[in-house]
Amino acid sequence: MMLKSMEVLNRFKLSGKLNIILLIITLIVIGVNGLILSQVLQKNAEREVTSQAALLIETMGSVRDYTSSQVNPELAPRLETEDRFLPQAIPGYSAREVFENLRKREQYNNFFYKEATLNPTNLRDKADRFEARVVEQFRKQPALKELSGFRSFPGTDIFYVARPIAVSEKSCLRCHSTPEAAPKSQLVTYGRDNGFNWKLNEIVGAKIVSVPSSKILTDARRLQILVIGILTVGFLIALIVLNLFLRFSIIKPIMNMASWSKEVSTGNMHTEFEHPVKDEIGTLASSVNRLKVSLGMAMKMIDPHQPNER
Repeated sequence: MMLKSMEVLNRFKLSGKLNIILLIITLIVIGVNGLILSQVLQKNAEREVTSQAALLIETMGSVRDYTSSQVNPELAPRLETEDRFLPQAIPGYSAREVFENLRKREQYNNFFYKEATLNPTNLRDKADRFEARVVEQFRKQPALKELSGFRSFPGTDIFYVARPIAVSEKSCLRCHSTPEAAPKSQLVTYGRDNGFNWKLNEIVGAKIVSVPSSKILTDARRLQILVIGILTVGFLIALIVLNLFLRFSIIKPIMNMASWSKEVSTGNMHTEFEHPVKDEIGTLASSVNRLKVSLGMAMKMIDPHQPNER
């Protein structure tokens, strides 16, 4: 195979061989750089969506802490006296409502936040099949603090960040231990069937922020195509410039030298090959001129009647 390739290559002129070699090098360089660039842009895109999701989930954590420390103490006494349950006292409800207000802004309408729970009081927070697997993974690995990755939705890909929800305060068990211990307004609003039998330090759910990643990944692919296009154009320009240099600095002088040598071989000993540039072709020109002089002297020695070379 190698020998056949060399035989095919030997049929081309010098410029053709150089162009083939440069074309192969160009394809290899563009291919390798495209692969590396693809991986770098993919990582950058993932870091960008990860930072967005992390910022949002930290913000929701702050909303939960504020509700737990400042809102809940104010509303907790009313849970026994009100006819309807006051969800504003629940940290998870506050975080969800704040996020829903954020989603009303156009740039965030494809962002999602959910406190996915296996056995929630409000069925709005019921974990779907995917979310349930995430929660179960946290339950099996209590030391695990965060999960992230991509999740497919119809028409788009979504990057999610999830963190576990654990029953860390005894006060939480007031609403989630047994129906008998729960506030009456809670039972009136949500009934006695859901959100009970939680235990202290048990992981019951996961805070999950979902960020649309398709636009960021599409922008990364567009940037990759743009950079590869610029590299390709740059290599093509370099190839054209190199061809012009090769033609005028090497090919044309060699062709002129071949034509001059042909004249000398037919007996025209009165010319010299002129190449004013002091490069390798100039050195070769000086050598062939000396060769012509030596040839003339040899011919003079053989035939004294040969005319003197000028």
